[in-house]
Amino acid sequence: MSTQMWLAFFGAAILIAVSPGAGAIQSMATGLTHGVRRGYWSIIGLEIGLMLQLTLVAVGLGAAVSNSILAFTIIKWVGVAYLAYLAIRQWRTAAVDLRTQVDRVVAGGRASLVARGFLVNATNPKGLLFFLAVMPQFVVPTAPLLPQYLAIGVTMVAVDLVVMGLYTGLAVRLLTWLRTPRQQTVLNRVFSGLFATAAVVLSLLRRGPATI
Repeated sequence: MSTQMWLAFFGAAILIAVSPGAGAIQSMATGLTHGVRRGYWSIIGLEIGLMLQLTLVAVGLGAAVSNSILAFTIIKWVGVAYLAYLAIRQWRTAAVDLRTQVDRVVAGGRASLVARGFLVNATNPKGLLFFLAVMPQFVVPTAPLLPQYLAIGVTMVAVDLVVMGLYTGLAVRLLTWLRTPRQQTVLNRVFSGLFATAAVVLSLLRRGPATI
């Protein structure tokens, strides 16, 4: 991958990461309840899910999934169900002193946060469709593919780590304004609504033609 092409992909990766989606919502919700340091375990899960999708596209399975009505539908509705679960979970979150909450041990530990982030990205077929549509624009078929895919993967993960970290930090900044249980409840309901909206958007996603 040439420097010019990498810079173009770098710019695209920033735009992709900044665009609000289920990953950004998950990062902010986790930052709100667990803080930045523990929130990064959820972000690591998001990146593992992202790399899984990129790997599937790189080996050609992404095209097969996007062209299979059954496989696409199963993955889509698993993702919808999981986002709906997160919406219900966030809605039912009790109002507590969040400034104390971020310093306590998280129930389920780091593995739970990693798994939660992983499932958000891994069960979102929108990512597969995006990679199928965009990634070929930055790959030179006549050049060795592995170095190009590695460059794309490393760039995408590095950018996403920074952006999701900023989303998590933004949520933590909200802690300074959340001084009453009512304010915390309202914000929990807002995030619940965002998860529910993401579930609805994903449910409306239609299978598109593969490009690779």
